[in-house]
Amino acid sequence: MLHIILGPPYNHTVENPATFFLVGIPGLWSSRLGLAISLSAMYTIALLGNTLIMTVICMDSTLQEPMYCFLWILAAVDIVMASSVVPKMVSIFCSGDGSISFNACFIQMYFVHAATAVETGLLLAMAFDRYVAICKPLHYKRILTPKVMLVMSVTIVFRALISMTPLSWMLSHLPFCGSNVVPHSYCEHMAVAKLACADAMPSSLYSLTASSIIVGSDVVFIAASYTLILRAVFNLSSKNAQRKALSTCGSHVGVMALYYLPGMASVYVAWLGQDTVPLHTQVLLADLYLIIPPTLNPIIYGIRTKQIRKKIWHLLMLFYHSYQVS
Repeated sequence: MLHIILGPPYNHTVENPATFFLVGIPGLWSSRLGLAISLSAMYTIALLGNTLIMTVICMDSTLQEPMYCFLWILAAVDIVMASSVVPKMVSIFCSGDGSISFNACFIQMYFVHAATAVETGLLLAMAFDRYVAICKPLHYKRILTPKVMLVMSVTIVFRALISMTPLSWMLSHLPFCGSNVVPHSYCEHMAVAKLACADAMPSSLYSLTASSIIVGSDVVFIAASYTLILRAVFNLSSKNAQRKALSTCGSHVGVMALYYLPGMASVYVAWLGQDTVPLHTQVLLADLYLIIPPTLNPIIYGIRTKQIRKKIWHLLMLFYHSYQVS
C-alpha cells in the first residue's frame, strides 16, 4: 500500500539541479513592466492593509472577540502567503532573474500550500463564529471561550502542516535530471512535477486528493453554517434585525468568494484544462489566486466592518496629528 501511495523507489544517485529557473508568465514577457508595477502595488496594499488590521485589533481591547482574533490570524496568513511569492515574481518581471535554489523552491511550495490550507480552515472557523453569534447569541461567550479558540486555531494550523508535508516531501524526493526551467512565476506544484524524470503521478494525485478533501469538507460545513444562519435570520420578526445580521455576514461571504472561486478554478484548470486553456492564462490565474485575496481582504473588512473602520480611521488620525506636531 505504501508503495502505491508514494510510488516506486527512485535512484537517488541522480544529481538534482542546484537551481530552478522561473520563467514568469509565458507569452506575456512584453507586459512584464506593467505586471511588476501591478504586483508591487497589490503587495504594498496587502502588507499595509493587513498590518493595519492586525495593529488595530491588538491595540483595541474592544476588538478581542473571537471573530476579530480569527481575522488577526487571517491577516497574518495573508501576509505570509503574499510574501512567499510576490517579491520573487517582481524580481522576475523587473530584472529577469528567475533563479531559485532547489531547496528554496520546495520551501516556497510548502509555505504556499500550508498558507492556503490554513486560510480555508480559518474561513470555516469564522463561519462557525457567525453561526454561534446569530443562532445562539446567549451562549456565545460560553461556547467560544479563549481555550476553545486556541484549540481551533492550533488544529487549523496543525491540519495544514500535517497534510501538506507529504506533498512537498514526495515531490522533492523525485529525481530531476532534465530541464530545470519552470514555466511559471513561482514553484507551483504541477509545473515543478512535470520536470521530474520519474512518475510524478502519486504526488499529483495526493495534491488533488488532499486539496479536495480539505476544501470540500470545509465548504460543506461552511454551507451548513450559513444555511442555519439564513434560517435563523429570516425567522427574525424585525426587518432591521435581519439587515443587521446579514450585514455582519457580508464581509465573510465576500472573502470566501475571493478565496474559493479563483482557487478552485486554478486547481481544476491546471488538472483538466491544461490542453485547452493557454499556459499564460493558467499561470496568471494561479498568480492572482495568491495575491488578490491578501490584497482585498483588509479592504473588505475595513470598509464593511463598522468597528474596524472606526478604529482604523481613529488610528490614521492619530498618526496624522502626530506628524503635524512633529
